[in-house]
Amino acid sequence: MNLRSKNRISADFSMSSMTDIIFLLLIFFMLTSNFVTPTGLPVSLPKSSVSNITMQKVNVTVTEDLRFALNGKEVAFSDLQPQLAALLQGTEDGVVVLHVDKAVPVEHLVKVASIASNLNAKITLATEPE
Repeated sequence: MNLRSKNRISADFSMSSMTDIIFLLLIFFMLTSNFVTPTGLPVSLPKSSVSNITMQKVNVTVTEDLRFALNGKEVAFSDLQPQLAALLQGTEDGVVVLHVDKAVPVEHLVKVASIASNLNAKITLATEPE
């Protein structure tokens, strides 16, 4: 007499669902890491021991060869004030982050900072941590 059951429970663990989850997580992290892209022109920022993080709504970049960029778009220095005024008009806090190359003379930093100051904006200088 055969009393054994024909439906046996397998003790094996299937890893296929685990690998699906791992691949989905990998795709998710790869896609979200691409959303953090640097904007503006490449500059070599000065180093500082204290670095505050502020929300960057309006960025002004000054490169080593004295090219000016406003939120990643190159502008002439003469067009900087009207375009900066137009951008600051829509914000309530008016924060301007200056990304100035460390090789740029201080005179140009002061010119850009005075333009932002005349527009009643708060000025922050971007630096790299030491």
